[in-house]
Order: sequence, then structure tokens, then C-alpha cells
Amino acid sequence: MPGRHALTEADILPRAAYAPIRAARRREIAALKRNRRVEVGPFITFYFESYETMRHQVQEMCWIENGGPAQIPDELAAYNPLIPQGQELVATFMIEIDEPDRRRRLLGRLGGIEETAFLKVFGETIQGMPETDQDRTTAEGKASSVQFVHFPFTAAQIARFRTPGAEVVLGLGHPNYGHMAMLPEAVRAELSRDFD
Repeated sequence: MPGRHALTEADILPRAAYAPIRAARRREIAALKRNRRVEVGPFITFYFESYETMRHQVQEMCWIENGGPAQIPDELAAYNPLIPQGQELVATFMIEIDEPDRRRRLLGRLGGIEETAFLKVFGETIQGMPETDQDRTTAEGKASSVQFVHFPFTAAQIARFRTPGAEVVLGLGHPNYGHMAMLPEAVRAELSRDFD
């Protein structure tokens, strides 16, 4: 939703109001997220966040944990930083490996991967900036399976990204995980809405 850069307590419905619309809301968000998801290589999926995805995340956390109004400020503090601020894209990326031993081995080889995310728009690189709330690589070099990254754009880069049919590549340049993926046109068009 253009122009919406932060959630407030007023954006989160009370449990009684959310209950009757929860199933429909979950279907709406699932449909929205289809064009905000990009797989990069065999194990990593990027989920591009928005005001709507974060509002749903907070609403669901409050539903699941049932902490009442007292829970909302902590959830807002956790999720507001992941709402794009008009000149950026923001993504959660997940390293998804079902087999525990293999996951542990791979994560142990991917320290610093959050520093290597990038987008290329018409060949120009936009380097991702990891969320700075905490280290997501341990001192031993083990990566967290969930990472958060911001892609800051200039006005000219936004204009090029918004060009219908623009060639946009999302990638990771880690020595142990160097993969790229083209953004489908439907994804590029959806993410263009995050700029205002």
C-alpha cells in the first residue's frame, strides 16, 4: 500500500474483530505474497515485505500468542523496520533445508551471506544492506536460517525498475552460495508498488 510506512496500534484489529475475517484475510495475503516471492538457487527463498505483509504478520502473532493489547508494541517494534520506506525494497530470505544435519552443515558454511544479497536493474547493482537489529551470523561463522535485507534505490534506479519488462536479477554472491534469479514480470510489477 503506497504511502504506508509504519504500523500503529490502531492498525491491529482486536481479537474479536479479527476472528470472523481471519480465514478470508489469510487467503488475501497468500494471493498477495505469490508475486512477492523469488527462489534463488536450491535452498533460499526471498519474501519481499510490505505494509500489508507486515500488518498481517503482526495480526497473526497477536492471534497466535493471544497477548492482548500489551503484546502489540513489541510486535510493532519488531516488524515496522521491515516495511519499505518508499525508496527501498525489503526482503526476508530463508535458507530452507528440511534435513537437520544437512541444514546445520550448510548454515555453518554460509556465514556473512546476508552481506552478499544484490539486485541488478539493467545491469546496475543495488547492494543489499542487512537489517542491523542483531547479528545473524555467529562468531563461528554460522548463518541464521532467516535473514532480513534492505535494497536502497536512487530515484533513477526506481524509474528503471518500474519500466515494464525491465530486466531485474536477484542474487547472492557468497563464495559457497552464488546464485541468481530473474524476477518474473508479475513480481517486478508488484514490487514496483513499494516505491512512492
